Amino acid sequence: MSTAVQTDELFAANRAQGRVALAVASTRGATRRTRVAEQGSLRVRFPNAAGYELEAILVNTAGGMAGGDCFDIDVAADADARLLIGTTAAEKVYRSLGPTTKVAVRIKASAGAMLRWLPQETILFDRARLDRRIDVDLDERAALVLAEAVVLGRSAMGESVEQGELIDRWRVRVGGRLVFAEAVRLTGAIAAKMSERAVAAGGCALATVLIVPGETHHVEAVRALAFFGDVGISAWNGIAVARLVAPDGVALRRDLSAVLVALQTGPLPRLWVN
Repeated sequence: MSTAVQTDELFAANRAQGRVALAVASTRGATRRTRVAEQGSLRVRFPNAAGYELEAILVNTAGGMAGGDCFDIDVAADADARLLIGTTAAEKVYRSLGPTTKVAVRIKASAGAMLRWLPQETILFDRARLDRRIDVDLDERAALVLAEAVVLGRSAMGESVEQGELIDRWRVRVGGRLVFAEAVRLTGAIAAKMSERAVAAGGCALATVLIVPGETHHVEAVRALAFFGDVGISAWNGIAVARLVAPDGVALRRDLSAVLVALQTGPLPRLWVN
């Protein structure tokens, strides 16, 4: 066996892999776990197991993500269940020597279910490579709030992402019909691209909030606010999407919190405000 092959196999054997499969159901007016499966470095904890809305907190015991790591998350909410999914802290994606960090999220919600996907920010370091895919399958009578934030370097530490790769693909179906599809691809000289006025005008923190069903009153509530960065929101065909760009992660967190509060979809995760 060649030295190169041995090195590749050794590298792959030391990469972090994690998987969580979670299913919940409504029982006597409260949401309870019906299935929890954990593998590798990914865990899920339930700080308010007795609440009307079950809160599930994802924990990455690997302490971050690096090139070659793979993480899978499967979530299913049965009829009338209420589920909030968050994370213990901002997830960090470190510099890669070549391989890509891969994250796959699959969400399914049945009739009457309300699912809120509100993780803390994903922080990319210089030369990080992240490929993430989010697939959502909703019943026509289910509801969803999905918010994802990405911070390119920690400004307070003097960091920036000069080079790297971010691929983020979302697919959302309602009643089997595709209602939202987009792909973000930032590769190569990311800092230079983000500095362009038509891209982010120098902002390094981005977020997207998707609301299903989304209505005109969601748009009006957000547009009535003042923000630290730039925020836009639109509603069409039963969904609403808000876009946020901010100069740093602190400003983005403040703006994102304000948007979520204005949407009146439920309280913020306790770890956001503690």
